[in-house]
Amino acid sequence: MSERVYLQPIGLAASPQSEEGDCVRLAGGMVYAHRFAAIVRREGRVAERLRFTPEAAAETFALLPEALGAEAEAQWANLTLAHPPLQLGERTVRLDQPQIVGILNVTPDSFSDGGKFLDRPEDGRDHAATMLESGAAIVDIGGESTRPGAPAVWEGDELKRVIPAVEYCAAMGAAISVDTRRPAVMDAALHAGAHIVNDVSALRHDPRSLELVAARACPVVLMHAPGEGENLHSGGDYADVVLDVFDWLRERRDAAVAAGVARQNIVLDPGIGFGKSLAENLALVNALPLFHALGAPLLLGASRKRMIGALSGEAPAHLRMGGSLALALAGMNAGVQFLRVHDVAETVQARNVWRGLRDAALTDFAQMPG
Repeated sequence: MSERVYLQPIGLAASPQSEEGDCVRLAGGMVYAHRFAAIVRREGRVAERLRFTPEAAAETFALLPEALGAEAEAQWANLTLAHPPLQLGERTVRLDQPQIVGILNVTPDSFSDGGKFLDRPEDGRDHAATMLESGAAIVDIGGESTRPGAPAVWEGDELKRVIPAVEYCAAMGAAISVDTRRPAVMDAALHAGAHIVNDVSALRHDPRSLELVAARACPVVLMHAPGEGENLHSGGDYADVVLDVFDWLRERRDAAVAAGVARQNIVLDPGIGFGKSLAENLALVNALPLFHALGAPLLLGASRKRMIGALSGEAPAHLRMGGSLALALAGMNAGVQFLRVHDVAETVQARNVWRGLRDAALTDFAQMPG
């Protein structure tokens, strides 16, 4: 890496009319941006930062070296790219507002539910039904804990945990993602009725995963994690966590496309809590609008995570709803398309109120000159 450019939205607006039309609609959603920074990085260090508004975008890009100017124009197009809906079985999931992904952990050592959905499948079925009735667009099913220090799971055990849950969620007509890094589990889950692969290793854990996802033509979530092998939390040594994660996700996006994964099937996740300090997690949340420049829908998974406890007197996981909602709202304000959460009903309610405020801002012409 010698020289790179990044386009970061740094000034958001409630509506286009509040800035007399000098705004862009981020990723076709309900968030508008008026001010931007073109950040130039040379040899790993930020060397230049040019601020501009949409009216001055072309003029600003012309000031950059030719190669960086072309990349800036590509990122600019990505920032304004409206993502088409995902067709997940019988369900159509639109990406012009935040969608809620409900978590169903079928592991014996989940930090949030203590394994009750594995031990009592009827409770898992009821929990999935409640999440769908509360407004979850997708149910995300995982059979392996990915918290720091969690033991690896044998593939056969993961299959025994995940497939029954996929089957009972599919019987409800749910849109389903399977949270796994093993291609055999991906394949079996897709055959059983899942629609999306959610891989915390970004298809690195097993080289067969890329080929499988491409062949099945299914959407895939590529999440940032610095580690390889069994410990995805290791190796978190960043020069600039925001720009390093951006570069990493760009490389995984490009690797997936090169392997035959359709670009419109890629969702990106900055990996909050994976190999990152509290300060680094906070920096990523604050910089979420930047990641729209990668041209893919974004997923934020921060629900009940350790960073909330660190900021709230070491509150245990089951007492982190307030912090989870705060982070979900930060994601909404950044234009994130998917929020992966434990507390579905509460997050859906927060999203609906947030959307009401956004809709009201679009129809409020009191700010316009007479």
